[in-house]
Amino acid sequence: MRRWSRRAFVAALLKAGGLVGAVRPSSASDTPLRFGVTPVILDDDVGFLKRWSEWLAGKLDRRVVLVQRTRYQEIVDLLLRGQLHLAWICGYPYVQHQGQLELIAVPLWHGRPLYRSEFIVPVESEAQAPEDLAGRLFAWTDPDSNSGWLYPRFRLDASGFDPDRFFRRSIFTWGHARSLQAVANGLVDGAAVDSYVRETLMLHLPPLAKAVRVIERSPLFGFPPIVAGPALDPAGRRRMQSALFGQATDTEGRALLANLNLDGFSTAGPEVYADIAAMAEHLGRSRRS
Repeated sequence: MRRWSRRAFVAALLKAGGLVGAVRPSSASDTPLRFGVTPVILDDDVGFLKRWSEWLAGKLDRRVVLVQRTRYQEIVDLLLRGQLHLAWICGYPYVQHQGQLELIAVPLWHGRPLYRSEFIVPVESEAQAPEDLAGRLFAWTDPDSNSGWLYPRFRLDASGFDPDRFFRRSIFTWGHARSLQAVANGLVDGAAVDSYVRETLMLHLPPLAKAVRVIERSPLFGFPPIVAGPALDPAGRRRMQSALFGQATDTEGRALLANLNLDGFSTAGPEVYADIAAMAEHLGRSRRS
């Protein structure tokens, strides 16, 4: 993998994005394919997004524009309104809108389409379990994040605690990297983050690895998926799936995957998100009761 400077990598992880367009192949459609991405994607610069969009454009014979947003809700709203064709989102908004979104591909990490939620604290903290964070300051990631919102709330509720009253105060960071930095810098006493983001960030920022500690890991959940909205026609969906499923067998495609710390993309089905759907239903019942 390419080496990142600390400043460039952290700056890119923490920034809100805009548009990154690919050069259109000569025979491409005049209508660009708009692909939404959120902070679940990692890299040093918009340069990576440009290279990935150009690679996809070459495979699809269609200009590709990557649209970056900080919050899942922004991306999902654009998808449902037909202003995006597809997007890389979290499993939680996918199950919330499963009737309107089609699963295109699920990334493979450590050879599986799975990841975990992790409770983290500063390395010097005495906390050994989430219960030890009662009455402390906590960082949520995003109200549409499984690992940074849904699962940790489910974990507390299942243990007999009210997630809205358990912490003295809580904040939203709008990004797993921001939550990691908030814990590392002592701005909060704990957070819940995506294990993929944490491990990938640790590869490039060893000092951060020494500043935080995982106190509990969740069961495995379906990895944040790539989904299509109503604006993407069936032919476009098939071509995108073909490109993603074949990326690991393409020399340049493998290099791009290495930048993402991923192994490829899989055909995992909606069933890998069944546990996320069950947690969402359980918490919905708890709020109504």
